[in-house]
Amino acid sequence: MKKLNYYIKSCLLLAVLAAVVFMQSGCKKDDSSSSKGTPVITSIRNYVAHPGDSLLSSVGTGQWIVISGKNLKGALAINFDGVKGSFNDAWFSDTSAIALIPAVIAFPTVPSDKLNTIQYITNHGQTTFSFPIVAPAPTISGVSNEEANPGDSVRINGLSFFFVKSVVYGGINITSFKSSNDGTSIALAVPAGIAQTGGIVSIETKSGKAATVYSVHNFVNGVLNNYDNINNFSWGSNTSNSSASYPGNTGYYGIMNASNVPAGDWSWWNGGRSININSAQWVPQANLKDTLSHYAVKFEISATKPWTNGSIQILKDYGSYAALYRPWKTASGATAAFTTKGWQTVTIPFTSFVDNKGFPATSLTDFLGSTGAGGIEFQFINDGSSTVQNFEAAIDNIRVVRIK
Repeated sequence: MKKLNYYIKSCLLLAVLAAVVFMQSGCKKDDSSSSKGTPVITSIRNYVAHPGDSLLSSVGTGQWIVISGKNLKGALAINFDGVKGSFNDAWFSDTSAIALIPAVIAFPTVPSDKLNTIQYITNHGQTTFSFPIVAPAPTISGVSNEEANPGDSVRINGLSFFFVKSVVYGGINITSFKSSNDGTSIALAVPAGIAQTGGIVSIETKSGKAATVYSVHNFVNGVLNNYDNINNFSWGSNTSNSSASYPGNTGYYGIMNASNVPAGDWSWWNGGRSININSAQWVPQANLKDTLSHYAVKFEISATKPWTNGSIQILKDYGSYAALYRPWKTASGATAAFTTKGWQTVTIPFTSFVDNKGFPATSLTDFLGSTGAGGIEFQFINDGSSTVQNFEAAIDNIRVVRIK
């Protein structure tokens, strides 16, 4: 009986092992068959299907797409006009692949043999698919110095500044400008003759047009303090109009400075560590039902000495909502000494002002009150773990701007 049981168990074990070997060989056969053959692309579709057919006839930069075809598994690289796209092969099947077209393609510098091509490279072959990749309409993300003097150099920053047809700065047509090869900036000299209330910035290309909601070179509307024609400065930092200390200034400005500030020191009222501005109208009462995200505090800063720790805390009426400005620290947590070449514009969206729990205001009236007016304070604090040895920065043209 024991021998019989042993025999039966042995047969069962052999059967199980044979089944495992068979399944493994079947899996290997399936894997190898799916990875054999040169990849083939048959069509390009929207990543998010639209009503009706999602088949595309052209694509633009920064766009998610689905590549349809066969033998697509095992991708090593997907190049659009010769520029690597982003993807995760784990998402792929043998007949479809999801990829993100690069946000920046320097169209004017793309070799003719790579223009309008999708190159698909796998571990078992590659193919090149001819497909229109077009420059999308331009977008403007900002201006390096919105309040620069006539004749000073500024940059309009954004995306897809290719095949530019016209540039308007401060409401004036610009005939002399230079676009970067990657289409992310346009350099120009600020023209003379811009009104004190300024004007918009617009760029028109073959693919479309973009324009700012706000005006550059505006020294009147929404200005809380510029130390000159609108001077609501109350107390705190030193002021100066020296062009030797901070070249490119537009009149008077404030100078915040601090030295040997211990870790955890929030005594912003000491020395020249703050700028305190008397009450002014932030947003007209008629607009207090607008969306919070449509507005921002803007100012110009010039920092000739490296700024490596400590923060500028910005508040309205010493209130419960505060925004921290510390350009030496990125959103990812990386740090690098911050300096500027001349003056540059800083934008602090209203949504960046948060309470002590980290939440933004729920509305403009929640943030600004029923009148939409009040003071503004810039306070240098050491919210870090090491001593601030030396800090100095010039601040000017503090204003509230509609950005959307």
